Amino acid sequence: MTATTDTTATADTTATAATTTTTTTFEAQRAALADVVAIPVTPFAADGSVDRDVHRALLRRILDGGVRIVTPNGNTGEFYALSPEERRLVTELTVDEARGRATILAGVGHDLPTAVASARHARELGAQMVMVHQPVHPYVSEDGWVDYHRAIAQAVPELGVVPYIRNAVLAGARLAELADACPNVIGVKYAVPDASRFAAFARDAGLERFVWVAGLAEPYAPSYFSAGATGFTSGLVNVAPAVSLNMIEALRSGDYAGAMKVWEQIRRFEELRGANGSANNVTVVKEALASLGLCRRDVRPPSRQLPESERAEVAAIAAGWSI
Repeated sequence: MTATTDTTATADTTATAATTTTTTTFEAQRAALADVVAIPVTPFAADGSVDRDVHRALLRRILDGGVRIVTPNGNTGEFYALSPEERRLVTELTVDEARGRATILAGVGHDLPTAVASARHARELGAQMVMVHQPVHPYVSEDGWVDYHRAIAQAVPELGVVPYIRNAVLAGARLAELADACPNVIGVKYAVPDASRFAAFARDAGLERFVWVAGLAEPYAPSYFSAGATGFTSGLVNVAPAVSLNMIEALRSGDYAGAMKVWEQIRRFEELRGANGSANNVTVVKEALASLGLCRRDVRPPSRQLPESERAEVAAIAAGWSI
């Protein structure tokens, strides 16, 4: 009888310890999300392959600049233009370079088996979280959206999961439903360009339940922070880490006037990125890096390099920042 009692007590202690560990892990992940979430570019060599050495150098530059959370395989990294092998390579390079210096929020997506395999690969490498790209499909139902994310989250229960929401039709209640089934869904990268819609969605889903990341970067960060966001994504951080960090420090302190000064500083750069339906979103970032001698300006179709006539303006903006 004594042996049985001891076994039960041990099992209860083990379960409690496991629960505590899980909670602590998610708390650390939640804290990491409330920051500048860097989306690194993927530099290409002259032969069109991923330039490993330059990639590492760009990552070190971001980390040395003070960035503490990085998303390999985000849209600024040309996620949809990379092969499966290249996406794995990008994750491997990023985890290796950032180990001990930054939290890794690895981008995953495409068809469900591919997304699950990518999430498991990221887990094996030591990533702490995955960001799930908006499902690319002409017919996305709300139930199907929940099913897609549930399957990925349940495949990697140890990792924090962050849905990337670009669908203005999705109801906040569906995110809450997903989190009820998957407690590792801890944050949201919200990228619908409507601050009012964001405020309503966050409150319908549970404002305090998730970490809200403004997924449209610095231009939307002040308005989204006013509605409950505590982090924002950034492609600009590839070029000028200090500028992005200045904005989040202002926002954290409630200094919206200071944040808007940074907003004015980066406004033209972000307007160039967002023009024509964001056609040059990545192109402008790589052009700025090329003007600084940090990587080639090459992008892959369906993106395209800037024409010669527009390069000088980007170079002038980049040169004007204290980098």
